[in-house]
Amino acid sequence: MKQSHLFYKTTKEVSQEDQGAGMHYLIKGDFIDRLASGIYSFLPLGWRVMSKIIQVIREEMEAIDAQEVFLPSLQPKEIWVESGRWDTMEPPLFKLKDQHDKDFALGPTHEEVITRLVKQRIQSYRDLPAYLFQIQTKFRNEIRSTGGLLRTREFLMKDLYSFHEDQNDLNNYYKKVAEAYEKIFKRLELDFIKVDALSGSIGGESSHEFMVFSDLGEDKIYFCSECHIGFSEEYLIQRNKTTRSNLECSKCKKTLELQSVIECAHIFNLGDKYSKSSKAEFLDQKGQKKPILAGCYGIGLGRLLATIVATHHDDKGIIWPESIAPFTVHVLDLNLGKDKEKKLDQFVKFLEENRIQVLYDNRDVSSGQKLVEADLIGCPLRVIGSEKTLSKEMVELKERNKDNVRLIKLEEAKEEISRYLLI
Repeated sequence: MKQSHLFYKTTKEVSQEDQGAGMHYLIKGDFIDRLASGIYSFLPLGWRVMSKIIQVIREEMEAIDAQEVFLPSLQPKEIWVESGRWDTMEPPLFKLKDQHDKDFALGPTHEEVITRLVKQRIQSYRDLPAYLFQIQTKFRNEIRSTGGLLRTREFLMKDLYSFHEDQNDLNNYYKKVAEAYEKIFKRLELDFIKVDALSGSIGGESSHEFMVFSDLGEDKIYFCSECHIGFSEEYLIQRNKTTRSNLECSKCKKTLELQSVIECAHIFNLGDKYSKSSKAEFLDQKGQKKPILAGCYGIGLGRLLATIVATHHDDKGIIWPESIAPFTVHVLDLNLGKDKEKKLDQFVKFLEENRIQVLYDNRDVSSGQKLVEADLIGCPLRVIGSEKTLSKEMVELKERNKDNVRLIKLEEAKEEISRYLLI
């Protein structure tokens, strides 16, 4: 894509509300735009990244046999009353009435909706297990939104729900989902840990959070670097344990360290919490009615995007992992003459014909602006063509996460880029 055609406009001014966890780079680079407190638009650069994150998640969900659905955001009051959460959900539900004076809520989560679907379609143990996931917009009526995309009122979430005939089957799938989450975070190049957590307003028998280590994180965990286990402050307090700084690891007795983290995912062993209230039952092999057991597993996608930026940047801008970068190669034309420009055009055409995603900065702006914005946008590879280098059939090649710049032949640059993508 030619950068002159890209719908974006960088800015130097960032509000205080958009300063958290690397957010200012997403605002400066015009990946996202704040419409109101806790409500953001994803612009072309940001949506390209988000789409790639979604694809990584979708692949790992399908690898554990989950089937994709898309459920309504607008949900009738009755199903929330049935589960007992119409007046107890925290943060409170966004509630509204239609023209017939009927009450609805904007869904912050979908346990009620999915349980109703399962109740209508599963009657026998032969229908179990079932695994359903969606990638869909959620609404949280937060008192205040903080940290940019970390705590918003409208956000995109991947939520998976699993349904089982017994606790053993639920436990096995719960473990399988946790392993899939680990694969997702590794593919996104995040340094993470799974910790015991509180279930909060979702409820259930137990839950775990996936925390990413970051100095910009608002959450804290006590962490053993030797055994790679951790506990959230909130979890320890709830379990009536001390949070003093000399807590010891139960395995190696090493003093636990207090670390800053960002919560990126939460998984729940729900048991029969929702099936009992909605009478979602099945007939077992003996013909006896039993409640369907369930698990739910969420990843906040905007939060995940912000976390990647918080852990992949320098003082110039974002350093995207190659798997989710908006473009793989950023080609900069430093105000060439027409004959030299044709050489760079042909180079870009070669890359595009080989299905390499290229952002081609052919704009009539200063070289300084092009270089600054290239660092801000953060594509993995940068190729610079100037009057001086192209007169020698050469370009400058630089990896975004490295300092050194190499001067190489155009043909060699093609080989280097192709080889980089195969690593």
